Amino acid sequence: MSQSTEPKLPEENVPESAMRRKTLISFGVFALAAAGSTGLYKYIADSKNALGVKRPLRLVLNENEAVARTYFSNNHLVPTFDPKQAARPARVNGYDGIKKPIPDDWQLQIDRPNAEPLMLSMDAIKALPKHEITYEFKCIEGWSQVQNWAGARLSDFMAAYKLGTRSGNAPNPDQPDDLFKHVGMETPDKGYYVGIDMASALHPQTLLAYENNGEPINAQHGAPVRLIIPVKYGVKNLKRIGRIFFADERPRDFWTERGYDYYVGL
Repeated sequence: MSQSTEPKLPEENVPESAMRRKTLISFGVFALAAAGSTGLYKYIADSKNALGVKRPLRLVLNENEAVARTYFSNNHLVPTFDPKQAARPARVNGYDGIKKPIPDDWQLQIDRPNAEPLMLSMDAIKALPKHEITYEFKCIEGWSQVQNWAGARLSDFMAAYKLGTRSGNAPNPDQPDDLFKHVGMETPDKGYYVGIDMASALHPQTLLAYENNGEPINAQHGAPVRLIIPVKYGVKNLKRIGRIFFADERPRDFWTERGYDYYVGL
């Protein structure tokens, strides 16, 4: 014997009590969702700041970094272009750390553990093999541009002067325990500063750049030497390097202190 089922009434024939019940259920679901969202917002708003952003948001950024690190490899190169495709002139964006004239006595200071700082001239950098790259420079603000840069690989520089290791030997990626975890850089006036993870610093496309489009870089682009690190957004490409140092603790980072991601990898 088949069991009878109650026929579905057209919406206009549904009893008022049933309509009220459906409305109350819908309102209840909405209220719970709103309460949850409001509670989450209040939790975040009431949290303490962590490097320029609320702590829960900073934790999310740190988790994003952990994921990005899992697929990073020095064998993964950013795409390159024919130098003829490079913008002329390259776009200038930001003057933090380079608003003052280039110091007449500029030298690159390299801090070393258990040793006196190295003070190097541009001749020391230009003595290393020159490498050129034309790639899509990407700004965290959303714009990008194909640009051409040339200079010495940071990895060659560190190998030549035996930097970035606890042993005082040239860095060897196959001996990670001997490497410091981070490289710190700052402008001569200390107005701009970045922290770079060691793996990205040793990437073969990371340069101490002193030429743009075949000419010495100008003051607006960070003369006499700047960082070009294609595996990062532009905020890490510090202009007019005045000091380089190595540390296990994360060095200060200008835009991280203002709420941005520390890693900002591409």
